[in-house]
Amino acid sequence: MDMKTQGMPLDGLLTVDRDRLWNSLMEQGKIGETDKGGLNRQALTDLDRQVRELFISWGKEAGCEVSIDQIGNIFVRRPGVDNSLPPVMTGSHIDTQPTGGKFDGCFGVMAGLESIRRMNDLGIKTQAPVEVVAWTNEEGCRFPPCMMGSGVFTGEFELEPTLAIRDAEGISVGEALTKIGFAGEKPVPGHPVGAYFEAHIEQGPVLEDAEKTIGVVIGALGQKWFDLSIQGVESHAGPTPMSLRHDAGLVAAELITFVNRTALEHAPHGRGTVGCLDLFPGSRNVIPGQVNMTVDFRHLEADALDAMVNGLKAKIAELEALHGVQVSLTPTADFAPLYFADNCVSYVRDAAAGLGYGHMDIVSGAGHDAIFLAEKAPAGMIFVPCEGGISHNEMERADADDLAAGASVLLNALVNAAGIEEAK
Repeated sequence: MDMKTQGMPLDGLLTVDRDRLWNSLMEQGKIGETDKGGLNRQALTDLDRQVRELFISWGKEAGCEVSIDQIGNIFVRRPGVDNSLPPVMTGSHIDTQPTGGKFDGCFGVMAGLESIRRMNDLGIKTQAPVEVVAWTNEEGCRFPPCMMGSGVFTGEFELEPTLAIRDAEGISVGEALTKIGFAGEKPVPGHPVGAYFEAHIEQGPVLEDAEKTIGVVIGALGQKWFDLSIQGVESHAGPTPMSLRHDAGLVAAELITFVNRTALEHAPHGRGTVGCLDLFPGSRNVIPGQVNMTVDFRHLEADALDAMVNGLKAKIAELEALHGVQVSLTPTADFAPLYFADNCVSYVRDAAAGLGYGHMDIVSGAGHDAIFLAEKAPAGMIFVPCEGGISHNEMERADADDLAAGASVLLNALVNAAGIEEAK
């Protein structure tokens, strides 16, 4: 579908049923609920099966067609006036981290379902079908990598090698899908998509700090990850003068400071993190002879991201010469920066403004299924605040009014992108 011509403005803006959306979130949140009120519902477990079956039952109650593909993605489709058009799709995931919350991912799926329910309430007929998808294994905590289902759907990952991936207990993705009854037949890579929208809690503190209800997501930060190994010389902490040391720990400390400073110098979109640090031999009176660490750089602009990496390489060379150490830098992940489609971003921004919600442009610092879908179709995202910016945590919280606002923005974006039936 050519979204520039098919998207039709609404005569009036629409809102969802706040209480129905909240009740759906709370009902699905009973499956895998933890003592602290969060969720432990990891991908392709029996708990995952239960919430999948609940989602399917709700989709069928809403009059939708349900299909499942070979990687277990679930598609709930509301027919359009012209079903030859590719569907306008929305969704997210319903698997969680071991200590996850009730909103990460789940909100996007429930917001999509609520949008369909609201279209039914109002008797809205869209030109193109509208489809809600629950992607398999977005979190990647049981079976790496993350965003598995959307990756296979878009052709980013091949099916057979993905099905062969095993968890810590030796169970493969394919075996787990079969066990829970979700090894579907719909072929991958998947069907054409007219447009894709994803609603999500922000997972950061920006909206809350700015006192805004809606984040209009304009893009996603590019990411470059590295494993870094520093080889120095371990020696006794007492007899070895400071000037004669080859201290791998000192070099690591300087690199940590450099990574942080580099990100600050590339504000506002620069990010720099050292998340793992392992010193050998790990004795209080031995100078570290080896350090293994990670570096995570992110930025919205490709040139800036490259500059951050080049700066790191130059700093490493400087430290090798200064401290007599050897440093190896191994790339482990490389995701290009992404800008979402202008028309999808406009649908989101216009709906937020029209509904009177405080909103701001924002970028996604985390990975989402929308990033893979953006390679297949025009895509956009909607963020709502989460308390303290906390997610991947049992204490994850979101306000019912904010969630309803985000779902209402999604509803209007979907209807505009799918096109409404013209009056006869």
